[in-house]
Amino acid sequence: MGEVATDMYTQDGTVDMKGNPAVKKGTGNWRACPYILANECCERLAYYGMSTNLVNYMKTRLGMESAVAANNVTNWSGTCYITPLIGAFFADAYMGRYWTIASFMIIYIFGLALLTMASSVKGLVPSCTDGTCHPTDSQKAVVFVALYLIALGTGGIKPCVSSFGADQFDENDASEKKSKSSFFNWFYFSINIGALVASSVLVYVQMHVGWGWGFGVPAVVMAIAVVSFFFGTPLYRHQKPGGSPITRVAQVLVAAVRKWNVPVPKDDGSSLHETLDKESGIEGSRKLEHTEQFRFLDKAAVVTNAEDETIGSSSSWRLCTVTQVEELKAVVRLLPIWASGIMFATVYGQMSTMFVLQGNTLDAHMGPHFSIPSASLSIFDTLSVIVWVPVYDRLIVPAVRSVTGRPRGFTQLQRMGIGLAVSVFSMLAAGALEVVRLRAIARHGLYGDKDIVPISIFWQVPQYFIIGAAEIFTFVGQLEFFYDQAPDAMRSMCSALSLTTVALGSYLSTVLVTIVTKITTRNGNVGWIPDNLNRGHLDYFFWLLAALSVANFAVYLVIASWYKYKKTADYTDADKGDRTHDH
Repeated sequence: MGEVATDMYTQDGTVDMKGNPAVKKGTGNWRACPYILANECCERLAYYGMSTNLVNYMKTRLGMESAVAANNVTNWSGTCYITPLIGAFFADAYMGRYWTIASFMIIYIFGLALLTMASSVKGLVPSCTDGTCHPTDSQKAVVFVALYLIALGTGGIKPCVSSFGADQFDENDASEKKSKSSFFNWFYFSINIGALVASSVLVYVQMHVGWGWGFGVPAVVMAIAVVSFFFGTPLYRHQKPGGSPITRVAQVLVAAVRKWNVPVPKDDGSSLHETLDKESGIEGSRKLEHTEQFRFLDKAAVVTNAEDETIGSSSSWRLCTVTQVEELKAVVRLLPIWASGIMFATVYGQMSTMFVLQGNTLDAHMGPHFSIPSASLSIFDTLSVIVWVPVYDRLIVPAVRSVTGRPRGFTQLQRMGIGLAVSVFSMLAAGALEVVRLRAIARHGLYGDKDIVPISIFWQVPQYFIIGAAEIFTFVGQLEFFYDQAPDAMRSMCSALSLTTVALGSYLSTVLVTIVTKITTRNGNVGWIPDNLNRGHLDYFFWLLAALSVANFAVYLVIASWYKYKKTADYTDADKGDRTHDH
């Protein structure tokens, strides 16, 4: 009878809407995912539909100069990758992922509705004469309030939706665990379907129909996302929030420092403090096994003679459990892997900067009457992702699985490493095209600022396509890795942490461009990246990024060989098999 009950309920601590143990047959798994994936697709469509052309809105409607408009968009975009830390904290600590997504989606809709009104309601729309608009300070203020409401709204959705979707699969069930890995592939696929529609259809609407419709459609789409999400409510499984993760981390550090001179017993950790019952003492979190790394932190769980008598009432600021200590160790172990993703995000960021500048100098004609904007070529990155997801999920994983015997095919670390290696080739492809371009310039004497080089812009497609392939390995691998290796009660926070690599990658790109420009323009030299690229050496910049990517990959190999996968106290034989050859 006990076995039947065990098979009936999930074993990873998930509960249903009423807080009861989740029944396997009636909740979660793929049956709950269409609502979550549809929500993500619509949310990303709304986000990219509104943000892709935002710089043009600020220039034409808000009368800003190019540099000011670009900085405003960059600052706002950076904020959209920092606010997930706020949403993730609320999700893990107090609200749970479901209620965090639900609450922040409402804020998001208010922001989109306000932006739509600012671009369509009389009195909020700036007056324009002879193609020049003259917005008042209050009209600008409405736009920025709307944008930062959207930034706050996306902060509660970005770090939670992927984790909430993964929560629908019980990792203690072999078949569901395999499906969880597949879920992350299709999650990223749904993001790119939304981005594809946004960068093609919605940008056209904004440029040819009007900004009111251009922002109104994303608002309607976001409303559909909300309806989709709530529609699946009876099917969802929920992880209970575990209280403030920041407090628990601080308690371990304080307790360890307080006992800096207390020796750690030389055993397998069995003498360290842990709760005696089955639960870890942290709501919604399983116990974690003791590990040997970072032994200084183990001091927080050492029971001294003074604490031995009052162990039941001892403060967590003096004595922590092994699971609490291992939570912090798990996060510390993630940080080097996280840092290795910043260089990849820098390469990824070139699509919206250097690739566009390179494309501006190439022949953009498609036939006699149509030319493609260089910024629109990023659609080939999106198409690459859409092609690679089913190829990876349906062909590559089964093929590799038959060789390695692992359910996922590659380990998560291997998958991310392959993406880092592939990204090098996108920089090599961009550099090679630049060499060809510079030779054509020398051959034809096209050194003028406005001169177009007689090379089709479509020769840029390979560098976009290669980045799309690299994303499937590294970005999707990161999504899965940070969810899987994060402590149960800190999954949203760790997902938010992985998102910050995109923001930091953009900042690193800015720093590199600034340093390169300063060094290469000494003594009156033109430099690698002048305003007139026909007189520059953009190929050197691409070689630099390729070299840095190779160095980053080499460091990553060292980090990956050092990394130890998380073990819960109840991890299964299947887990053991998956971890015997982790690297």
